Amino acid sequence: MKKIKLLVVLLLPTALFCQVGIGTTAPTEELHIGGANSTIRIESLNSVNNINNDGTKLARVYVDGNGDLTITPPNGTAGIPLNFLIDVPNFIPDNMVKLVFAGNPVSTGVVINNNNTGDTLVEGFLQSITFTVPQTAVVEVKYGISLVVSGSDLTIPLMSYITDNEARSIQTFFCFDINDDGLDATEKSRKYGQKGQFYASNFGGAAGYPYMNSQGYATLPPGTHSIHFFGMVEDSATSFTSIGFGGATDYLKMRVYN
Repeated sequence: MKKIKLLVVLLLPTALFCQVGIGTTAPTEELHIGGANSTIRIESLNSVNNINNDGTKLARVYVDGNGDLTITPPNGTAGIPLNFLIDVPNFIPDNMVKLVFAGNPVSTGVVINNNNTGDTLVEGFLQSITFTVPQTAVVEVKYGISLVVSGSDLTIPLMSYITDNEARSIQTFFCFDINDDGLDATEKSRKYGQKGQFYASNFGGAAGYPYMNSQGYATLPPGTHSIHFFGMVEDSATSFTSIGFGGATDYLKMRVYN
C-alpha cells in the first residue's frame, strides 16, 4: 500500500508542470522564451547542414503541413503566395464607340491610331490600377487584353478591313508607379510583361478579337502603388493602323510572394 502511494506522488509533478520556460521562471505557454533579445538556433537549418542556406544572406523559413520549420520551400516552389492583391475582370473599361461586326454591336476599348503621315511607332496609355503591398515582396502580374484591328480610325463608328498584306506589330507592357505619386521617367523606362504579336491580312480576312496575354514580376516595397498599362502600334510609314485595346472581356490578376 505504501508503494502505491509513493508512485502517485512521483507522477503528480509531471501532470502539474507541463510548461517549459527558457529565460523565465513563470512560463505561460507550453514553451515560453523570455527576454527582449531572445533568439533561437536550429543547427539543422544552418549553412553547414542545409544546402539552401548560403551562409551570407538570410534564408527564408517555411512551415510545412506538420508544423515543422524548414528553409526548403514546400512542393519545390520558389515561395508561398501571401495573398491575391487584386483580381480585376475586364480591367480596361469598354468605351461608348460601337462598331458592328456581323450585325452585333461591339466596343473598341481604348483606341491607338498609327496613321499614314509618316508614323511608324505610336504608344498610348491604356489603364492604371492602384493597389497596396503589405510588405517587401515579389509581385506577380498576369493580364490578358483583347484587341480590335482596323485599317481606319476606330474612334468613329467605322471599321476598315486590312487588305494590303502588310504586317503590323502590336505590343503591350506595364510599369509600376512606386508610392502612386506620379509615373516618372525612370519608372516609365522599366517595362514589365512586354508582349508583342504581328497581324497581317488580305482579302477574305474576318474581324474578331485576338488576345494579348502576358505576365511579369517585380520586387516592390510595402505601401500603396499603381500599375500602368500601355499599348504600342507599329506599321510602315504609309499605312494606317487603328487598334482598339480592351473592347472585349479582359483580366488582370496580381499576387505577392514573401
